[in-house]
Amino acid sequence: MAAFNLTSAGPSTFILNGIPGLEAAHVWISIPFAAFYIIALLGNFTVLLVVAKEPNLHKPMYLLLCMLALTDIGISSSVIPKALCIFWFNLKGITLGGCLTQTFFLHVVAIIYSAVPLTMALDRYIAICNPLRYISIFTNTRISKLGFIGLIRGVVFVLRAPLLLSRLPFCDNHLISHTFCEHMAVAKLSCGDTTVYRAYSLVIAFVVIGLDLMLIVLSYGLIIRAILRISSKDSHQKALSTCTAHIWVMLMSYSSSLFSNLTHRYGQGIAPHVHIMLANLYVLLPPMFNPIIYGVKTKELCKKIHQNICRM
Repeated sequence: MAAFNLTSAGPSTFILNGIPGLEAAHVWISIPFAAFYIIALLGNFTVLLVVAKEPNLHKPMYLLLCMLALTDIGISSSVIPKALCIFWFNLKGITLGGCLTQTFFLHVVAIIYSAVPLTMALDRYIAICNPLRYISIFTNTRISKLGFIGLIRGVVFVLRAPLLLSRLPFCDNHLISHTFCEHMAVAKLSCGDTTVYRAYSLVIAFVVIGLDLMLIVLSYGLIIRAILRISSKDSHQKALSTCTAHIWVMLMSYSSSLFSNLTHRYGQGIAPHVHIMLANLYVLLPPMFNPIIYGVKTKELCKKIHQNICRM
């Protein structure tokens, strides 16, 4: 990130105001924030440790769960620690370099996060619609390569955004009404023309997340069609149970992400504290619920977690 062009026109420090209108309640708001964050860390690190420890879980599906756990940790950890510093210690200052770094990592991880459910959807599609070829198609090596491609895609798409943001001239007002450096909140402080930046960020949101979501919907449409053709009732229920967790996770993640993106651009009628709370819940709730949902729905993983807890 040292390559960012921190021009003299830019401010040396931004002020993150937390949640406007609810400053008096910051300490109380921090309690569920901290609790959700701790649960998210415990749940996701548990998944990582159990999968790493158990050789029987070294399979493509569990590698995908580990990737999801890593992105969950990355998304929540890029935002919540700073938010808690604001709530607890009133540490609202953040340098321009720190702000751009936070924006960069948050959105890189968000794009990787979008790629993981897509890979999961393809995994379930092959497993249900073409089970005889599943082992040859979805190998651990191939999953690792897909994860690396997801990382490269995130860096390539996002890197241009903070570079554009760093070149914008900023007004005297350096107050960001947010708990973190949300890129559109930062862009709104600029005195210059932000048309190119707004267009670029909107294209990324719809091309990357929109395309991923469209492919996921297509995959699950084909999966549901294949499930309805299964004559065996037990196989029918097993296939539905396998996909239910994926569908719940994607609905929770994509709906909150798209809502947050669209309201920041077009939701002028929405109260700022409502939008900011929803933006924070997007980085809190999916990371907290993902390991719980998959831990319950994935019987083998649930069994191994229970065994490891009983040994402690």
